[in-house]
Amino acid sequence: MRSNIVVLLVMAAYFTLATIAYAIWSDIYFGAVEPIGTVAIGLTVMLSLFIAFYLYSGMRRTAELPEDRLDGEISEDAGEVGFFSPWSWWPLMLGLASGLAFLSLAVPGWWLTFIALPFAVVAVVGFVFEYSRGAHAH
Repeated sequence: MRSNIVVLLVMAAYFTLATIAYAIWSDIYFGAVEPIGTVAIGLTVMLSLFIAFYLYSGMRRTAELPEDRLDGEISEDAGEVGFFSPWSWWPLMLGLASGLAFLSLAVPGWWLTFIALPFAVVAVVGFVFEYSRGAHAH
């Protein structure tokens, strides 16, 4: 967590300099400070500082994490990976149906959404109930 805090503080310092440089550049180029971009980059500084402060306050309340120690091992932080079914075709079907649905929204073929959404619903139902029936039922 300490390394994340350092990265966020470096980002805040960089965006502080970028805010100042942008304000000066826009004043020289446009004759006035451009408020929208200057505020947006300045809010990026605030966002980085907020997240760094949150991580710092969480670091003080919890025990030292393995990634913060020089002698920390990967196995100390390895958690439960979870369940994986390598023979399942439902993630592929869900990905194809979702990709087709989002593609139909991006191109002028909105009618394709009405074809893709039922396929997505079938893929979600198949994915959820994959282990409720058949050879791999639990």
